[in-house]
Amino acid sequence: MIADIGEVISAQKDGSLPTILATGCAPGDSGVSIVSLRYRGSAHFSAHLRQHLIAFVSKTRIKCRLAGRALYHNAHEGSLAICPAGLDTSADADQDLIVLLVAVRPDKFALAAAEEGTLEAELNSRLCGHDQVLLDLAGVLSREAKEDYPGGTLFWNETAAQFVDTLATRYAIGTPAKRNAPLTADVLKRLKEFVFEHLNDPLDVATLARMAHRSQFHFSRAFTRSVGVSPHRYVVHLRLRRAVEMIRDGKFGLAEIAAKTGFADQSHLTRWIRRVHGVSPTQIIFRP
Repeated sequence: MIADIGEVISAQKDGSLPTILATGCAPGDSGVSIVSLRYRGSAHFSAHLRQHLIAFVSKTRIKCRLAGRALYHNAHEGSLAICPAGLDTSADADQDLIVLLVAVRPDKFALAAAEEGTLEAELNSRLCGHDQVLLDLAGVLSREAKEDYPGGTLFWNETAAQFVDTLATRYAIGTPAKRNAPLTADVLKRLKEFVFEHLNDPLDVATLARMAHRSQFHFSRAFTRSVGVSPHRYVVHLRLRRAVEMIRDGKFGLAEIAAKTGFADQSHLTRWIRRVHGVSPTQIIFRP
């Protein structure tokens, strides 16, 4: 998991690697992974990040750096640092330290932010702070990974989704809207409503592009940049969301749900549920 974060250097006082207390990511496409580390004597961590990194540290005196900014402070128990992907970050402490790192794929963050109306979202960086909700969710993910997912794959993925949604709601910042932009929050809302109204119809990128009054090429580029996924993948995301709701409602069989939500057949829907949620449709029924 550490390699997924980026190019990482990590060592404790004697120069050896810290002890890994927990690490993992359950099957599925949560876009979230965690690692908990214990450093003895002192701690050094530095990385060029490929993913967003949210760090929680034990009480310590620590020096943090992020993209040219530095802060030397007394971190409280559970102190939070938010480090966006693409930046260089480091932290040093001269005493024992336990750190919990949550890595979030940028596309998952962008999609969660877009669902809240923030397009082309960037993650607001922080060198220190506190967020009890994120800390509690990270603690659940850590315990699940350490104990080999006793709550099950679906519980992990839904907890990870809560983490990403909370992160996007509280720490996403959008770029100022440009006049005549190819995609705005209002346009995305209309597209979303249109897709939900036509789930069992063929939906292609050309149709969505015409609704946005843009060429298919420019619409696809703008959509992917603004939402974090391609228009096709977003349509699948909405189809799957409605299918899961219908499965849990229990009024229709799986084949009928597949037909009503635009999947080719029951097998097609099942493959997408396994790919995204890491479980079978039957397991989806039992919400954690």
